[in-house]
Amino acid sequence: MSAVLVVHGGAWAIPDELAKASVDGVKNAACEGFSVLKRGGSALDAVEAAVRTLEDNTVFNAGHGAALNTDGEVELDAIVMDGRTLACGAVSSVQNIANPVSLARAVMEKTSHVMLTSRGANQFAESIGVTTVPTDKLVTEYERKEWEKRKTYVTGVMEEFNSQWAHDTVGAVAVDSAGNVACATSTGGIRNKMVGRVGDCPVIGSGGYADNFSGAVSCTGHGESILKVTLARLILSHIEQGKSVADASQLSLKHMGDRVRGAGGAIVVSPSGQWAATFTTERMAWAAVEHDVLWYGLDPNEKLQEKLAQ
Repeated sequence: MSAVLVVHGGAWAIPDELAKASVDGVKNAACEGFSVLKRGGSALDAVEAAVRTLEDNTVFNAGHGAALNTDGEVELDAIVMDGRTLACGAVSSVQNIANPVSLARAVMEKTSHVMLTSRGANQFAESIGVTTVPTDKLVTEYERKEWEKRKTYVTGVMEEFNSQWAHDTVGAVAVDSAGNVACATSTGGIRNKMVGRVGDCPVIGSGGYADNFSGAVSCTGHGESILKVTLARLILSHIEQGKSVADASQLSLKHMGDRVRGAGGAIVVSPSGQWAATFTTERMAWAAVEHDVLWYGLDPNEKLQEKLAQ
């Protein structure tokens, strides 16, 4: 069984000035995650490592570099899911946590719950010794300027999403050498969102889902649209009906566009190692590693490759 890891850095109208940094960022995260698989690590360990790398990269809207809400605060969401057992953990509206994906995993492994939110999630983080960081450390100069430009949620949403309903969540999916799949997704949400707004990212079946019987998915795009069609689970239901991972993704994203006018993207991997990175936005930065080949792309139908050093 050959291991595969796929990551995305968000489906949206990525501007040219962020294009190279976005592609470099997903390539780096894919290599980080795959190195875990190469050492015999689990799919779960690999997706967490990949997403932590993306959260630490200020180019992406997750952890460092997250979008600000109407009050100018960072509120972060994340999810992880283990396809072998269907164990999952999620956090929403957490503050001062640099790597919410790891906190989501701790919820899965150290509590009897699936999701913790806001103050409770932060209290839990404190109780298990997760290091907090001052909010200012998570906010980039770029994000502060963008937030100032779009002081109200309505103008922010209308300008950014009218043509392509989307925003830049990050995520990873993997299958390990034992045939187990896992997913992880993390986001700072929509700029100028209402305080306490939670999108698709931490919701099981919407922002992500993993099941050894069908595959693992991580979604990105307009959260409210993804929630309405439970996008991750919808993709897997098409796979369960015999569709390929690419066809399942395309059909589901088309349905979301037709039904609720939402655009987005998804990365998918099957237990047999089939994978796809699909999107209906202008761009999505993605990368995948299989058999020591690094695949990556940004624009529609773009699929470039590099041989990795052995």
